[in-house]
Amino acid sequence: QVQLVESGGGLVQAGGSLRLSCAASGRTFSRNGMGWFRQAPGKPREFVAGISWISGSTYYASSVRGRFTISRDSAKKTLYLQMDSLRPEDTAVYYCAARDTTGLVANEGLYAYWGQGTQVTVSS
Repeated sequence: QVQLVESGGGLVQAGGSLRLSCAASGRTFSRNGMGWFRQAPGKPREFVAGISWISGSTYYASSVRGRFTISRDSAKKTLYLQMDSLRPEDTAVYYCAARDTTGLVANEGLYAYWGQGTQVTVSS
């Protein structure tokens, strides 16, 4: 079992930045794919970014590519999402997720573990 706890959400003006963190605990993992998803009010949850824990390879949704950066600190077992040039349409609850296996995927159904989410609100 893997436990994921997000932090770092908040209220920011358009054009600003936030960094989300996701601390992992429980069963040791070193090869899992991990990702960030988000869900805006009235909309389905969507993929934001993914990373291979072992290689560091990354993949982004087109809506955030060039503005968001996903990274991980293996020693701290922590996943990050640096969000720059934020827009009001980035407002959502952001979730950290982990797979039980390797590989970068955008399909949320292929992620086994989820955090509780952290709210990000971008004002115009």
